[in-house]
Amino acid sequence: MIRLETSYLGLKLKNPVIVSSSGLTNSVEKIKQIEKAGAGAVVLKSLFEEQINHEAGRMIGQSNDYPEAEDYISAYTKSNSVGQYLELIEGAKKETNIPIIASINCVSADDWTGFAKQIQDAGADALELNIHIVPVDVNRDSQEIEQVYYTIVETVKERISIPIVVKIGYHFSNLNQVVNGLFFRKVKGVVLFNRFYQPDIDIEKLDFTSSEVFSSPADIRNSLRWVGIISDKVKNIEVSASTGIHDGAAAVKFLLAGAQTVQVCSVLYKKGIEHVSQIIEDITAWMESKKYNTIDEFRGKMNYSSKGNHAIYERAQFMKYFSNYE
Repeated sequence: MIRLETSYLGLKLKNPVIVSSSGLTNSVEKIKQIEKAGAGAVVLKSLFEEQINHEAGRMIGQSNDYPEAEDYISAYTKSNSVGQYLELIEGAKKETNIPIIASINCVSADDWTGFAKQIQDAGADALELNIHIVPVDVNRDSQEIEQVYYTIVETVKERISIPIVVKIGYHFSNLNQVVNGLFFRKVKGVVLFNRFYQPDIDIEKLDFTSSEVFSSPADIRNSLRWVGIISDKVKNIEVSASTGIHDGAAAVKFLLAGAQTVQVCSVLYKKGIEHVSQIIEDITAWMESKKYNTIDEFRGKMNYSSKGNHAIYERAQFMKYFSNYE
């Protein structure tokens, strides 16, 4: 009998397929649809630090004749934004039975992270810290930037006891070391990778626009490499794979590389929330064909250390790869 049950951040999931933070997870009704489609868990749409601060700044700008009101407006805007988010958590917990993972998009370790305690009290099962820092200051070294990640984690950990997972990008000089640093700060897991906003330029209008929002199946490559490496090098931290997962085959690849769970988003915008059930069916069919009864029987079977795969995950295969395209 095929069993897809797994654990993630200490939570029991009926399968490893998670719907990631997006507009697909911004209402109770959508979360109910996700649960019906069979997802193992859901990550709520992120509460954006930048969005809260921008809205506060906009309101303050409209009231610049009353500078004494600035602190009140800033506090009110933050409280109101978080209040709506708390209602989403409470509603989702009340009307669904799947694990609810809250999400905060961070760029600093400001005192607003104190709202993390309210998120926990509202019933969130875990908290995903979606951290996005673009290193543009030439006088700021890499260790200083990495310390911001650690400080955010440490600040939040002081306020909550629910599990924390950090969603990051891959632009680090030593990703293994950064993930290991997060583990020693009692982070339960990492999501690889954060899909950041990417700017583009309209050469006719001479204006900025955004590049493609959704991932493509080809985007799996970089995440797959690092899931395979991190799952071996930092053994005590759980890895959730993200980006490029559009079908069951991609999900299986990440599980073979050592992922604890897989997060899907873009394909659901393209094919609908019900496509979650197809991904789960594909995983099940593959397991049946290989005679695996549980995910633990094959998870990590193709990671960095298995079968001497070091060279495959490193640059040693570079010449072999490109020699096919002479």
